[in-house]
Amino acid sequence: MFLDSFYSVQNERIVVTEIQASHFAKEVAGDFNPIHDPGARRFCVPGDLLFAIVLTRFGLHEQMTFRFKNLLSAEVPLGFKESDDGTVQVCDDAGKIYLEVSRAGAVTRDEQVIEAFIRCYVAASGKNFPHTLQPLMESHGVMFNPDRPMVMYESMSLALSHLDNSEADLELNKASLDIAGKRGNVTLDYHLMSAGKVVGEVSKKLLLGSLREYCPDTMAGIVEEFYRLKARGTRLGMDDAG
Repeated sequence: MFLDSFYSVQNERIVVTEIQASHFAKEVAGDFNPIHDPGARRFCVPGDLLFAIVLTRFGLHEQMTFRFKNLLSAEVPLGFKESDDGTVQVCDDAGKIYLEVSRAGAVTRDEQVIEAFIRCYVAASGKNFPHTLQPLMESHGVMFNPDRPMVMYESMSLALSHLDNSEADLELNKASLDIAGKRGNVTLDYHLMSAGKVVGEVSKKLLLGSLREYCPDTMAGIVEEFYRLKARGTRLGMDDAG
């Protein structure tokens, strides 16, 4: 499976190193957030990597909901608890839950189908900023703290009408932002496309923290820094591969 290089199995536990998490963020998701850089002060494993690991272990169901409970540091051994109702919890040995997954409907374990879905989903996630979030925040006159931007992954849900989609793509259908004080709740709704047809719906929820008045010049600097980090990360990835 294509995910094998992004984690290891130690004593029947899943373990993700900083290097593995960073490579997944950059190479698969196109996510160049410095929080996923090895050595970062607030380093965390991408939630999309946990999402992908669950799909490879338990299959892709017609209906699934992923709820992200806590940020995951590197090198934390993870186990999977499966309850009678099919709920899966990804947790450490102390019982701390990082991801909770509910499942319903038919399931496929076809590796090609699962890989296609993972790749199209995490590629869409990698475009959250600046492609989607920047114009969304601008339209509401708010932005996150430029010094400590807080964009938290809360949940995602999917409903598929077909499970045999070996080629898939996500198209953003609607993006909304609801503001409550200094917090913002973002909902991103997608159509899952295959062979030119809608074969499913995907909805993702994010939390923005420490909102303040939108400043075009400050945001322009944040976007410029994003693309600088992306260019640097791409070059490093090429050097690593060579």
